[in-house]
Amino acid sequence: MTVFLFLLCAIAAILLMGGYYTYRIAFYSPKKGRDKISTFASHKYDPYRKEINRLFCQLSDRPYEEVSIVSFDGLTLFGRYYHVKDGAPLDIGFHGYRSSALTDFAGGSELSFSMGHNLLLIDERAHGRSEGRTITFGIQERWDVESWARYAVERFGADVQIILYGVSMGAATVLMAAGLDLPENVKGIIADCPYSSPGDIIRKVARDMHMPDRLAWPFVKIGGRVYGGFDVDEMDAARAVKQAKIPILIIHGESDSFVPCEMSDIVAENPALVTRYTFPGADHGFSYLVDTPRYKKIVTEFAEKALAPKA
Repeated sequence: MTVFLFLLCAIAAILLMGGYYTYRIAFYSPKKGRDKISTFASHKYDPYRKEINRLFCQLSDRPYEEVSIVSFDGLTLFGRYYHVKDGAPLDIGFHGYRSSALTDFAGGSELSFSMGHNLLLIDERAHGRSEGRTITFGIQERWDVESWARYAVERFGADVQIILYGVSMGAATVLMAAGLDLPENVKGIIADCPYSSPGDIIRKVARDMHMPDRLAWPFVKIGGRVYGGFDVDEMDAARAVKQAKIPILIIHGESDSFVPCEMSDIVAENPALVTRYTFPGADHGFSYLVDTPRYKKIVTEFAEKALAPKA
């Protein structure tokens, strides 16, 4: 019996230690999101360097109002509100994993402003100025999306029209929010390079790191549950989209090296509401830069249709 208890305790200790290690790597946020152009230091961005600098500086220099809400679990979350004109539609932007709104929406913001939309860019939980230390890959962030949408209705009035716009993890997050009881003011969702589920992207990254994903997965589950307080399998974009009641636009680069393009194909299985476009040669989050005119045309046409008065 003593040997059995010792082995049981040893196994439990290994699982808890492995879970904590995995939590620190995958879910813990030791540093806040980076509002820095150095995010694009890799040489693969060289062909777009000049345009990246222009877009980043253009958004960085634009005046904004800092706003905040309190999340469902008591965290203070911050955002930047950019006013274009009274009564205009509002785009709410959600950035990617360990990134920031200024980097992920340097291009998307230009598009929003060109359409005459007001823009609210969010620091997601555990990023930027927002509180929190745990990144949940959209599991808890989806409730923050709903909270920001309700904040917008309360602030801008019952007639405000809202489009949710996400990039990478932010894209998966707004898709997961599609399954929630969103305000009727939310007229559409734009998801640029979303993953199909937290599990799918974590397993993919584990394989990229030459880790056996089946062996790592129990530690991922334990890390999320014990140290992060969430279940990584609780929800995913593919399931949530099947519950959606509003139009959804999915955009994905065909050469995405981080979130494989086929992941968004899995999500786009609600043809009545989902439209999906892919961009040849575009890496992760680079569809706007690879073919700006086509990207603008697709998004503008989607927004006009989503915001048009219903017969």
